Amino acid sequence: MRGLACVLMFQTHCYDSWMSPEAKKSPSLIGWSRLGGTLPAPLFIFLAGVSFALVTEKLREKGVARNAIAKQTILRGAEIFGMGLLFRMQEFSLGYPWSPWTDLLRIDVLNILGLSMMLMGVLCWLTSRSDVTVKATSTGAQHAAPLQAQTFAVRYSRNLGIFGGVFAAVIVAMATPPLWTTHRPKFLPWPIESYINGVHIFDQPQPWLFPLFPWSAFAWGLAQKGFSPIIQLGNTSLLVYWVHIEFVYGRFSILPKGQCSALKATAGLITIFLAMLGLSLARTTWKKWRVRASQQSLAATAANGGS
Repeated sequence: MRGLACVLMFQTHCYDSWMSPEAKKSPSLIGWSRLGGTLPAPLFIFLAGVSFALVTEKLREKGVARNAIAKQTILRGAEIFGMGLLFRMQEFSLGYPWSPWTDLLRIDVLNILGLSMMLMGVLCWLTSRSDVTVKATSTGAQHAAPLQAQTFAVRYSRNLGIFGGVFAAVIVAMATPPLWTTHRPKFLPWPIESYINGVHIFDQPQPWLFPLFPWSAFAWGLAQKGFSPIIQLGNTSLLVYWVHIEFVYGRFSILPKGQCSALKATAGLITIFLAMLGLSLARTTWKKWRVRASQQSLAATAANGGS
């Protein structure tokens, strides 16, 4: 799914950046392209929620304390948020002197993904209360083995987390319309308000930006038998997102922006897809090589120590 989001993102960005105004008058191609472009952001954020649930469940099953789980997940969200800020600094630097300074504070997918993960960490902490073991013993588990008590505690936290996640998503969805219209927090500086409704430097919230409301609400076969380029891209989605932007929208665009026909832009899209796939494979191969080299080094050290 993450790889599918990458491909949909590629096609939207390539057609939007390279096609000329005349070519964009084609209602069928540009319409379907923009429709596909509405999917990547919610897919990335939704899949972050799925991954988050799997990670926290695994940590709970290992008996990791809720404070440690919260620390690990919140720090990971902060790392993604920091990458979002770094990405904006890179874009500003490469676009200087044409980029306005306000681009440094623009809300993008990485920013809101990181914040959503941090909020999910807080939610998981709240729904995995420290007295969960006490509740287990008070409901007849006092004579059960520690493993059974832990299983009960994990199940209790999971169910409470599901309820908390659904409740938070509903609250975000219901709060979005007034926060975008009649109850905008105009008393806040625009960089802060942007995180709530995506207003940026404009008079009205912008649907093409990614504020907490509503985007944070999304956070909750055969191809695997052989090589799948979609799965491969999904394994390195952050890297290909980061790099492809420069070769589509940035200073290193492989085609002239706003001057291409639909056919030429499609050829560019295919080139970007293959290039990002190659980059993804190189990243995966390099990572495997590092792991293998590390294992061989450890084995050699152990052998020398034994001798």
